[in-house]
Amino acid sequence: MAVIDLAGFVADLKDHAVEHGFHVHDERHFVESYSLRQNWEVDLHPEEGCDGPVDLYLSLEVEPRVLLGFEDAVMATDGMEDPTDDFLLPLSFTWALPPLPHAPDLLVLATELAAVGGPELPLEVSAIDSYPSVTDAPETSLRVVAHQRVSLAKIRGGEEVPCETLERCLAVSRSLLERAPDWLN
Repeated sequence: MAVIDLAGFVADLKDHAVEHGFHVHDERHFVESYSLRQNWEVDLHPEEGCDGPVDLYLSLEVEPRVLLGFEDAVMATDGMEDPTDDFLLPLSFTWALPPLPHAPDLLVLATELAAVGGPELPLEVSAIDSYPSVTDAPETSLRVVAHQRVSLAKIRGGEEVPCETLERCLAVSRSLLERAPDWLN
């Protein structure tokens, strides 16, 4: 007997993202056959950014030991009440842009995006330079990542990712969309 519906949570999360102005493109669910580790990935972006260069990847990682520990804790309470909030799964938001001919100053961008994400959505900003050929100039790809943790007890109780988190993700996406033309031209 399953005490939690993670597939339903991901479906609700997608619907919730759509309500907050995102457009969902794709969803993937991976199950590692040996360890039974699972990963759900959802590709989305702001509705106005369908043709834009900014993609947002939402990823929920499910560690089987955490899930089994939560099920054991629920069964220990006869399934009638939720256990403590100690059972958490990582939820990541990753923004990616294509190679940028005019890459931004990462420190300035990180500082500006920190104001958009706020303390509730701390952001990591990084760039990777790749060289297609030894004689070519480097191509810089930009990546922004936010890590959150979601409680299995709250998921079981029907609580989704807070609206504020999705609104901040939308604001970060729009900020990157506004700046991207300067980096691509």
